[in-house]
Order: sequence, then structure tokens, then C-alpha cells
Amino acid sequence: MEFFGEYYHIFNRGVEKRKIFCSHRDFKRFIVSLREFNNYDLGSLRDRLDLKSSLGSTQGEKDSPWVEPKEDEKLVEIVAYCLNPNHYHLIVKEVCDQGVSKFIHRLATGYTGYFNKKYERTGALFQGRHKKVEITSNAQLLYLSAYVNANYYIHKIEKFGKWEYSSLLDYIGNRKGNLCFKSDILEQFAGNKKDYEIFCKKTCDDIKERRDFAQFLLE
Repeated sequence: MEFFGEYYHIFNRGVEKRKIFCSHRDFKRFIVSLREFNNYDLGSLRDRLDLKSSLGSTQGEKDSPWVEPKEDEKLVEIVAYCLNPNHYHLIVKEVCDQGVSKFIHRLATGYTGYFNKKYERTGALFQGRHKKVEITSNAQLLYLSAYVNANYYIHKIEKFGKWEYSSLLDYIGNRKGNLCFKSDILEQFAGNKKDYEIFCKKTCDDIKERRDFAQFLLE
């Protein structure tokens, strides 16, 4: 595959390493925000979405937070994501000028407002500005797709392929979601989701092994 486009690994965590997702509804609100804030022209989230319906039920494809609407002009293509209790990871491909900055600003501002109102708090929720690392090669893109998709597994939060708040389920065919732009990754496995699943797990097992060994040396 010829590498092209501007891909970025985006990540951030809660201030003082605090939890930023405390319930299923919080996780789902952030996933809904990934979809709804990814528009060049944007009204308020409440104007664009019936939150009571969308957050209260996943019955019906149109209400699913994992389904990407097709009618709007996007700021980025979301390639992969993983939400862990106290931090998140994204891979995005920029498709318009300043698209990444606009998208992440909206995402952080909107979710912080929701979280602070729900939990009756004030102030920053995230630990400073988001971290943005440009992906400059196809090998790096593939490696990071595995790292992000199964980041919860690396952190031993849940078994591989069992975490609802990651795009891995869509990549390996265990959920019919099209929120993520998967073709740049899966086409390199001839569209074979099982081959990608094997690659992803092996990559993350190697990461876990190195981390466990490093921790052992520190003990």
C-alpha cells in the first residue's frame, strides 16, 4: 500500500489521572460525540440529536452511536478509537483544513460540559491539551491501529474482543458499525477480518509482554 494522507494518533487522559467515563452512558455519550461533532457546519449537539432516544436505546440502526451518518461534510475520518475509564485514544485522518484541531476542540469542550453538569463539578476534565502525533508511515499506521483498537486489552481492562467501547469489534466483524473508516487498514489484509484480528492480538500481546518485563525489572 502506498502511504498517503495525514493520519494522527490523538490521546488524552483525565486531569490528575481521574476517571472521565464513570458509566455506560458516559462512554456512549463520548461515542455519540465522535459522530455528531465531526461536521464542518455544526449546530448544538442537542439540536442535532435526540439524546434521550440515542443514549437510552440501541434498538434500530439509526439510533446506534456506532453508525456514521453520511449526509454531512466531515472534519476528519475516524479510523480507530478506544475509550478506557481514565483516557482515550483515537486515530484520525484529516480531510479538511484544521479539521483535527476543530474536531478535538469540539469533542473536549462538549464532553467536559456534559460531564461537569452531570457530576456537579467545575473546571478542566482533561489533562491539558490533547496529544497529537503525526503518523508518517504505513507500518506505523498498522501498528497504531492495533495499539488503539485493543488498548483496553493492553491495559488489562477486558479480554481481547470483549470491550464495547473500542472500534475493534467493528474491525473483526463482531459489530455492524460504520463509524470508523476501516478500509485503509483492512484492505491490507485483503478484507480478511480474521487475519487482521490475528495481527492485532499478536501485536498487542507483544506490547503486553514487553511492558510486563519492564515492570518486572523495576520490582
